[in-house]
Amino acid sequence: MKVEDSMINIIGIGPSRQDMTLRALNALKDAEVVITYKGYFKYIEDLVEGKEILVKGMGHEIERAELAIENSRAGKNVALISSGDPGVFGMANVLFQILGKYNGVEVKVIPGVTAVNFAAALLGAPLHDFAVISLSDLLIPLSEIKRKITSASEGDFVIAFYNPLSKTRKKPFEEAHRILLETHRPNTPVGLVKSKNDEVIVRTTTLEELSSEEVDMSTILIVGNSMTYFEEGRMLTPRGYVVPSTMHPLASEFYEKYLAGETVEGPNLNCEYYPCHVHPQSCTFCYCPFYPCGEPSTGGFWIKEKGVWSCEGCNWIHNEDVVRCVQAKLPEIIHNVEDIKNKRKELLKLRRECIQETKSLKDSS
Repeated sequence: MKVEDSMINIIGIGPSRQDMTLRALNALKDAEVVITYKGYFKYIEDLVEGKEILVKGMGHEIERAELAIENSRAGKNVALISSGDPGVFGMANVLFQILGKYNGVEVKVIPGVTAVNFAAALLGAPLHDFAVISLSDLLIPLSEIKRKITSASEGDFVIAFYNPLSKTRKKPFEEAHRILLETHRPNTPVGLVKSKNDEVIVRTTTLEELSSEEVDMSTILIVGNSMTYFEEGRMLTPRGYVVPSTMHPLASEFYEKYLAGETVEGPNLNCEYYPCHVHPQSCTFCYCPFYPCGEPSTGGFWIKEKGVWSCEGCNWIHNEDVVRCVQAKLPEIIHNVEDIKNKRKELLKLRRECIQETKSLKDSS
């Protein structure tokens, strides 16, 4: 791709040299002037030999943007370098804000791999309906940061945090941690990816165990939602796909009676197996209508050698708050036993809805 003369290309070089895109490499190749932060220069030094290089330090973003405009107006093809993606806490926001003062400046944004996508790939697959929030209060008031965290938490978004903590800026992280503990279960999965001295450190923990001592400005922090779980060291947030299954004859028999109003609601103290999970438990759904959900956020797991989904570690459906939520909406979905098998997508969406509505995962997992 030949980039036009007198163009500013805001180039996202990703989080590391290996993550640069072909489009970014081509734009660098065609640049006459390269404007960059000194911390990024080491990643592209061999790619820009023979070009005019203008290097500025941290905090000189406005100056870098003005230099890019100045050189472009002088008829030069300019590469303005940003780590990650230029539009995510990067140089695109800065340049376009300054650009309002000028006429006739052509700009293209060359997207890059964001730090949050880089971190998520190392952790597993934690992102699904997520928010990205910077905890830097250098330019943004703390009240605004807290409001955003609260809204994302109440919306049950997975939340990725940039710039979580520095030696002199600890309050935003402390406030974020406090808000999250008020709105999430203590064992909510948390992933940390830290880049330091060209080394990438990946660690998982829980919200309750998260410590400020393991977080700094080079850390991307990803906090799961009510559905996120750990599986063999990976952090996963399920999308709700249906796991193929057959219905056990005893489950069919149970739902024939349930639909006829012949089953017991609440604790069934006369059952010889009570309590099959923990006491007290609701036995309203002796057989779970969502079986097999196929994801461990409520405590279930695969018996790998048999390929069977086990509910041994899950007491979720036996929680009274959950039962009330499910019963309020289940009649809209199932009218006969066949609906338990044929309306799996609708049932699993109801499961997600009740997990999020009741927040009873705090007690059941």
